Amino acid sequence: MILIQGKGVSKGVTKGKLYFFQRPDTNIEKKPATDLEAEKARLADAQAKSMDQLTALAEKCREEAGDESAVLFETHAMFVEDDDYVESIMDTLEEEQCNVEYAVKLAGEQFAAMFAAMDDAYMQARAADIKDVTQRILNNLMGIAEGGIDSDEPVILAADDLAPSETLQLDKSKILGFVTMGGSGNSHTAILARTMGIPAICGAGEALKETYQGRIAYIDGETGSLILDPDDLTLAALKDKHEKQQEMKRLLETMKGQEDITLDGRKMMLYCNIGSPEDVDAVITNDGQGIGLFRSEFLYLAASDYPTEDEQFEAYKKVAAAMNGKRVVIRTLDIGADKQVAYFDMKKEENPAMGVRAIRICLNRPEVFRTQLRALYRASAYGKVAIMFPMITSVWEVRECKRACQKVMAELEAEGIPYNKDTEIGIMIETPSSVFVADALAKEVDFFSVGTNDLTQYTLACDRQANDLGKFFDPHHPAVLRALKMATDAAHAAGIWIGICGELGADISLLPTFLAIGIDELSVSPTSVLPLRAEIRKSIAKTCTLEKLEC
Repeated sequence: MILIQGKGVSKGVTKGKLYFFQRPDTNIEKKPATDLEAEKARLADAQAKSMDQLTALAEKCREEAGDESAVLFETHAMFVEDDDYVESIMDTLEEEQCNVEYAVKLAGEQFAAMFAAMDDAYMQARAADIKDVTQRILNNLMGIAEGGIDSDEPVILAADDLAPSETLQLDKSKILGFVTMGGSGNSHTAILARTMGIPAICGAGEALKETYQGRIAYIDGETGSLILDPDDLTLAALKDKHEKQQEMKRLLETMKGQEDITLDGRKMMLYCNIGSPEDVDAVITNDGQGIGLFRSEFLYLAASDYPTEDEQFEAYKKVAAAMNGKRVVIRTLDIGADKQVAYFDMKKEENPAMGVRAIRICLNRPEVFRTQLRALYRASAYGKVAIMFPMITSVWEVRECKRACQKVMAELEAEGIPYNKDTEIGIMIETPSSVFVADALAKEVDFFSVGTNDLTQYTLACDRQANDLGKFFDPHHPAVLRALKMATDAAHAAGIWIGICGELGADISLLPTFLAIGIDELSVSPTSVLPLRAEIRKSIAKTCTLEKLEC
């Protein structure tokens, strides 16, 4: 038996083949071609595969979001067979007598540069399309699977770690669980696993070897164990745990349709965190009563250039309409720190978690902010949208954000575009400074939502991404819980509601503390809704205490 011990970051037991995540090789070198006709045949095959993929993607988008969303992939398909683009590739092959990968890469770079240099904004935007098409053809030439997984059956996905942009491209239907060498409980891989409701382990270290590729393995997301070739006793224990978990799932199904209310009548809103419109199905399946955090930055991470107003509008509208009148809190762009986007061309920072990130980027780049706000307000006409600003530290930042909102509303009014004038505005409480001035901030907004991951990081001076800080990164620390209480008192004194959208919200052991503090809403991964509801419905709020706030 081989036991690899990591840290469990998403509960559950699963069995499957280990599959190591494939990354595209961006270091393409020029090599002499021994058979030029064979290289041309490889190009034709890669073009055909690319066309099939793009046709399928266009059809899927047309079914799910309408004709407008399918246009992007149809445009990409046109580029695959564009005469000038293909001729450029062929000319390089003939003149340089080289490998087709180099010829495709060179043509892509030349055409992208040509479009980027044009005066017309529409044509400039086509540079990103050329880059995407070129990468797709290269992936097919090099055997890099669409969605990162070249397997006919679902697998346990292994990796050193996965960047936010990489988690977006995954074919989630083929993933049974995750195991990573690095990462932490706050990594995007862990968050994705909890959203999907599948087991995950991080911090497995170098014991996770690529030589295990294809081996049958078991994940226990509760204990953080990855097991290959389990002995009979271990196998029996894993099967027993899996059966108990399935029985618990069946029992939790009875919670659907029930109120989120304690035995003594205290109501709590149970909302969900999502990263894309596709996650809404999980919210509905798990009976979430709203969306407390839509991480809009994933629209930017998934793109190769700034997403347009219409692209964003379609995504926000889709979520708002699908939730059918339930509140959808959409957080404005929150990149920087661990979420880097190449086309933003951000300067390298020694300490990016303390640098230009989130609302600081938006206020420094008003056109980027304006584009997103226009899309958000347009979507507000199709559901109960609320807008939330991250990384707030001062009252002046909130006022600047509100001024930007007023300008956008005035524009839409003048253009005759419908929007909801009463769209709620909220902020994230995730810095000590926002806690200390919460009384003033509460007078400016309609709600607070506490990002406990960052609040813990900044309060305890512990990097949330570091896996080796162990007991030093303690979200249960009295300082964190006291900050939560201070923010809650300030919110309620101003007559606004307050929620938690960080991972701590799903911690059932802290539910009595949240009830005692007076938290109004918990926004968690969709699979955490029913377990929390079951716990809420057997709690008595008036008996809950603040003992965990004591040192």
